[in-house]
Amino acid sequence: MDSLILLFKTSGIFHLTPGMLIMWCVGFGLIYLAIAKDYEPLLLLPIGFGVLLANLPLADLMAPGHGLLWRFYHYGIQWEIVPPLIFLGLGALTDFGPLLANPKLIFLGAGAQAGVYFTFFFAHLFGFTIAESATIGIIGGADGPTTIFLATKLAPHLLGATAVAAYSYMALVPIIQPPIMRLLTTEEERKIRMKKGRKVSQLEKILFPIVATVVIILIVPASAPLMAMFMIGNLFREAKVVERLTHAAQNELLNIVTIFLGLPVGATMNAENFLRPEVIFIFCLGLAAFILSTATGILLAKLMNLLSKNKINPLLGAAGVSAVPMAARVVHKVGAEADKKNYLLMYAMGPNVAGVIGTVVAAGIFLTLAGF
Repeated sequence: MDSLILLFKTSGIFHLTPGMLIMWCVGFGLIYLAIAKDYEPLLLLPIGFGVLLANLPLADLMAPGHGLLWRFYHYGIQWEIVPPLIFLGLGALTDFGPLLANPKLIFLGAGAQAGVYFTFFFAHLFGFTIAESATIGIIGGADGPTTIFLATKLAPHLLGATAVAAYSYMALVPIIQPPIMRLLTTEEERKIRMKKGRKVSQLEKILFPIVATVVIILIVPASAPLMAMFMIGNLFREAKVVERLTHAAQNELLNIVTIFLGLPVGATMNAENFLRPEVIFIFCLGLAAFILSTATGILLAKLMNLLSKNKINPLLGAAGVSAVPMAARVVHKVGAEADKKNYLLMYAMGPNVAGVIGTVVAAGIFLTLAGF
């Protein structure tokens, strides 16, 4: 009998806490959203499973120094390897043609970052440190890898909460954005048809990642790790001479690093770190940042229309958040509801990819402010 009692006391069942069981529900919820609802399954599925693993007592998968997922986290994320590699793959998948064809759309990508900066100041006003405020504010860009990169450097204790918030809002773009888009635009504005952009030469597409890398890193050096990888990935794509590298970056490499990103991020969400009142507040602030980013992008597009003869469909401003390509698809869908023959997807990709650049620049600015 004593042996059975000893065996029970050394099992994980004996060490289960209510907090762990709550986190199991969080993990199962993320897995459900990934599988049943197809919400960002490539990230939410491994993150959800990572949450479950982090809350299995005595498993020690996140034990410093020897835990399996700790090694993934320490060497992959803390050493700043995995997030930049994600950007390498994203760069190889990105077409800057729509942006180059209509360069003024880059302002919509920049304008949509207003929610990021507003939430940064708002969070700091409520007592969060500069580093924590920056980590919370960047959620508004709806860019998971950038959020993870920044959180790892500035506020590792907020990594799980901010990463889940960022990817949740990315997944919920089709739910969150349309009401804001309809509220801030008239039906006539949603019917505006964009003029066909000029044809972009292959030379322009090759020069853009090179020039953008030099200019952006000179202005915001702290953005170098993400920006450099993003642009070299795009150069692989546009050079047309390294198809093997392009294919590997778009597929095998991106798939592998996605696994090594999702599991350890989820594993940072143990009950002790996650079940705190400030975490709920972070989710609310992140949602506010995302809503503001969407709204400011639309309002900036309307302002540009007042100053220009060539009208822009203001829905394009909502694509300025860097949820690629989800935000662009939502813009096209809402535009098509007003005019079935209005094809906005190609034009929306311009501010969408500009939003990626804008969010990376914002992260670089925050790192500089925090002294990194």
